[in-house]
Amino acid sequence: MRRTRITITINKELLDLIDNLVDKEKIRNRSHAIEYVVSRFFQSKVKKAIILAGGKGTKLRPYTYEIPKSLLPIKGKPILEYLIENLKKNNIVDLTICLGYLGKKIKDYFGDGQRFGVKISYLEEKFPLQTGGAVLQAKKLVDNQPFLVIHGDILTNLKISDLINFHQQQKTIVTIALTTVDKPNKYGQLALHGTRLTQFYHQKNQQTISHLVNCGIYVFEPEIFNFFPKNKKVFLLEDVIQEMIKQKKAAGFVFEGKWFDVGTPENYEEAIKKYIFK
Repeated sequence: MRRTRITITINKELLDLIDNLVDKEKIRNRSHAIEYVVSRFFQSKVKKAIILAGGKGTKLRPYTYEIPKSLLPIKGKPILEYLIENLKKNNIVDLTICLGYLGKKIKDYFGDGQRFGVKISYLEEKFPLQTGGAVLQAKKLVDNQPFLVIHGDILTNLKISDLINFHQQQKTIVTIALTTVDKPNKYGQLALHGTRLTQFYHQKNQQTISHLVNCGIYVFEPEIFNFFPKNKKVFLLEDVIQEMIKQKKAAGFVFEGKWFDVGTPENYEEAIKKYIFK
């Protein structure tokens, strides 16, 4: 992060309060304390996350005949619990989980979220709404503020606050978290020019078009709902994002941390073997 040296004049009593923040650990010195206070003033408006956990997980059968894929365990905890812990660590504690197949089991496990230090509400699909329909159903809950959308079957150590800060700098309607994988043709591939997305091949492709793939983690401005199809309840969020890219309203945030899409038995087994939780 680029820093610039400045000279300021400040009230003595206020300076004393700033100096009291210096603990040599979290806050190293006076300069760091001032930067900390200013950054808190401009902190993210993103407070809510919508978690998509309504899929049937047919590719994960027989595991998912009785367990929704977001509840599949890794080292004794469900996938979704790791995701919620990561959100909480990044100060996102107001969560809405979109439920479908075996949704009651998710609701029974997490309850209102108090046990996990978050607040959870639920939206239950009477019929499959696909990713876009599920987000549309949650429109009334985002309070006309920016919000996160995350697939409930992924594992990642992405620092979500970095993604949010990046999004705020881009001033786009959507920012998508991107990463690289060994076999990108198994995922939705994206092309990036600078920080702007230029192409989105969200259908799996036999060819490797780009080494960047969609992580299933998005930051949206509330204006995204203006681009949802009219009079349609069932549609793909990915189709809306493709339109955002055409209109140059979408940015891509590339990160190099751990990421697993636990959508197949092979991926699930790989996550069990390789994912390291901190």
